[in-house]
Amino acid sequence: MKFTIEKAVLVKTLGHVQNIVERRNTVPVLSNVRIEADSNGISFKATDMDTEITEIVDAKILENGAITAPAHMLYDIVKKLSDGADIELTYPDDKNQLAIVSGRSKFSLPTIGVEDFPVISADTLPISFTMKCEELKDVIDRTQFAASTEETRYFLNGLYIHPKDEGETKVLRIVATDGHRLACVESPLPEGAAKMQGVILPRKTVGEIRKLLDDAAVENVEIALSDSKVRFNLEDITLASKLIDGTYPDYERVIPTSNDKLLELNVKEFAKAVDRVSVVAERTRAIKVIANKNHLIITASSPELGSAIEEIEVSYDNESLEVGYNFRYLLDILAEMKGETAKFSFSDSASPSVIRDTSDSSAIYVLMPMRV
Repeated sequence: MKFTIEKAVLVKTLGHVQNIVERRNTVPVLSNVRIEADSNGISFKATDMDTEITEIVDAKILENGAITAPAHMLYDIVKKLSDGADIELTYPDDKNQLAIVSGRSKFSLPTIGVEDFPVISADTLPISFTMKCEELKDVIDRTQFAASTEETRYFLNGLYIHPKDEGETKVLRIVATDGHRLACVESPLPEGAAKMQGVILPRKTVGEIRKLLDDAAVENVEIALSDSKVRFNLEDITLASKLIDGTYPDYERVIPTSNDKLLELNVKEFAKAVDRVSVVAERTRAIKVIANKNHLIITASSPELGSAIEEIEVSYDNESLEVGYNFRYLLDILAEMKGETAKFSFSDSASPSVIRDTSDSSAIYVLMPMRV
């Protein structure tokens, strides 16, 4: 195998594939990236046995062949080579290793044969549909922050995606929750997705496809599914992953439908006030909001750090109400509001609050109160 490739192309591609590779591996070949040169171009592949990425790029191929080499080391080397340079990769070199040559720089890396490299993406995936890249980015951004990170509740460690009938309209619903907050966003149901069952995309897979969408050179992403796997195709980049094998809880039961105390406020003004009082709540993360007629008081206090009080004007015409929140959870939700104003609905100080963007009916957020 021998080929020459531009540094900018190689560093971008290796940046994508090395993200999949775990820093610590008990199986040596899983620390490697599989590199293959053939008539289709240069293929780079990496896997952690749950997720697999393949990216194909153009290069000047002098000799076909395939080998695996340490992914993170190769990326670190290429990243530090001179900008604008051409890089030549050769296997085998005089040490039977992978040689990386650029100008006066030369490196040799140990290799493992491709016969030991696992493949997880060969299955047939019967459900397939297409989404616009910008649309997929949007629904991920508005939900992934609420996914759980607790390994004991593994079935919450990702996004739950399923088709849903909303009256005569069919939508694709994306849900994330960690038990303290819930994000639920709807998108038009893509053609071909109506027969899909509810699936749980792992948090790592969601994070990786979100990064790839930022660099996508295409308008649409092709998504294929089975009961156990998902595959995203962005023309020259394919990301395949196992799905989380578990039953997602009945999230609709925790979305209040009878909260009758309504409050409307300016999102930016409220977010800035919360951010300011949070300075004295870093340890407990607890703040208190007190709703009175047409104004809202935001407070935080700490024996070690002192206290803070902010007051803003709101639209509220109901009995006085005090609710405690984790300020980080609250700011995460406010950051996803697209419009100028948000509407809060309450039942009482001990019940979940519902938060909606007044300019966007496709999203609903639920935030559990916190004792303060």
